[in-house]
Amino acid sequence: MLGLKLPTDPRWVNIVEMNIDDILSDHAFCEQKAASTAISLIVSFPEYTELVQEMIALVKEEISHFKLVHDKIISRGNTLGYDRKDLYVNKLLQFFPKGGSRTTQLVNRLLYAALIEARSCERFRLLSKELEDPELRTFYHNLMVSEANHYTMFLKFARKYGDEEEVNAKWHDLLSYEAEIMKDLGKDQTIHG
Repeated sequence: MLGLKLPTDPRWVNIVEMNIDDILSDHAFCEQKAASTAISLIVSFPEYTELVQEMIALVKEEISHFKLVHDKIISRGNTLGYDRKDLYVNKLLQFFPKGGSRTTQLVNRLLYAALIEARSCERFRLLSKELEDPELRTFYHNLMVSEANHYTMFLKFARKYGDEEEVNAKWHDLLSYEAEIMKDLGKDQTIHG
């Protein structure tokens, strides 16, 4: 369903199990950044009313996810750690050339967001199936469902606002590029790393 060309190595869950508090902090910041991305799309493309409406709803949802993860951190007797650079996201951004028309910029940002959501969904699915802690398995299952909806929403908008054939070709190329990135990742205690 997600179209990812290289699945996460299941051994990544072992890293998560040994570093769950780090993962939860990283995850919290991922949710905050997702909300920021939605706000940025509103600010940058206010003329796209349907997109703005969906991004408003997404901001609310992502901030509620941030709170869920933050509450989970607190319930474990911890505090939110510091944000770290996301190597995965930084490498993804290198796929997209700078500049271009407003439509091209919008489509690129939508595709970038769709792929991050797809990878998050895939990772959350893995955690929902493989983590030893049943409470965390349920927690990640519930988040996985939301991430799947976000991924399809961003792709739908990219296809709506861009030339669908071009968008599909760029999406295919982006998936191949992301698979190459993933060959070197999956060894860190981060959601995407």
